[in-house]
Amino acid sequence: MTALGDPIEIDDRTVLVLGQELDVDHGRPDVGNALVHRVGDTLVMVDTGVTAAFRTALREAADRVGPWDRALVLTTHGHLDHVGNNDLADELGVPVEHYVPAPDLDQMRDPIGYWVRSFDRIAGWAPLPAPPAATADKVVSLFQPLRPFGATTRTYEERPLERIRIGSLRFTGWTFADGAVRVLRSQGHCAGHVIVYLSDCGVLHLSDEGNGACGAMVDADQLKIQTVLGSVARLFEEGEATFLTDGHTFTVRRGADVVSHLDGLVDQATALQAAALRLTGESIRVRPSPFTTRYAETLADLRIGGANPNPLFTAMMAVNELRELGLRPESDDVDAPWSRPALDNPAPTGTRPDTDDRP
Repeated sequence: MTALGDPIEIDDRTVLVLGQELDVDHGRPDVGNALVHRVGDTLVMVDTGVTAAFRTALREAADRVGPWDRALVLTTHGHLDHVGNNDLADELGVPVEHYVPAPDLDQMRDPIGYWVRSFDRIAGWAPLPAPPAATADKVVSLFQPLRPFGATTRTYEERPLERIRIGSLRFTGWTFADGAVRVLRSQGHCAGHVIVYLSDCGVLHLSDEGNGACGAMVDADQLKIQTVLGSVARLFEEGEATFLTDGHTFTVRRGADVVSHLDGLVDQATALQAAALRLTGESIRVRPSPFTTRYAETLADLRIGGANPNPLFTAMMAVNELRELGLRPESDDVDAPWSRPALDNPAPTGTRPDTDDRP
């Protein structure tokens, strides 16, 4: 049984600090795991979680991997459970660099607006406890204190983008500490998401790209999620990485177990999309409310969970699944039917479709 802030020691200079699961009904925020590492004289902190208790645990982990006289704080993405203690970067008492992804700045500045956009998509046919704005306000209020920016905060995109080769694979991203720390763009779980590779200890931190078979948020990209899972599996097959950590699994995976785990996530994604296609059947139009009910049952039947499973996230996943199948809402009405756009090909303006223009 793990508790918030518990450390898992990977080696004498690398610690995974464990977060906790979301429990909205009891007013408990989820907290993303954080990775604390020392390379040479530099402290590397990947994500800062949220809550005062987790902040204390991070400081203890930083002391545990010391000594260090400079620091590098890396934010994998802008979700509340990963950024609440970001101003800790300004309190480490050493020269520090702190980077966040530019595509996530808007949600970090306005987290309520970000959640309203996610909840708006399911309003009227999913179990929202209140209108989208009120629900978003309640969710965001759980994540306190919320300090996603500090005096040292900059965006990764202010640095020149690099081509990064690891084994047979090529990524784009940014390197630090003479290449020992590599930040790789993934952008599946949300618009700005990155993953972090620590070459000197063989740790790859997937953060939230492995949260489940289907992304839930409004800016999730299913193809990118599946692509990065396949690429990371390849790195482990080639022996380029040894340990896999992530944002919400309270364990450290090693070796062949990593490949099996990542392949399993991709298999779940394909099985879930196939099941969603079957749920639409031969129907030309699909109403999202009954689809979501059957989708939730399918998740249970397939034993597919993911991080923080709950009815709201399941409904948000269902919306993304409908879009993956090529369906679109026919109107903005509550529970409006979804259907596939017509495949007719109207002739350009000024031409007649039945005219043969050949000389």
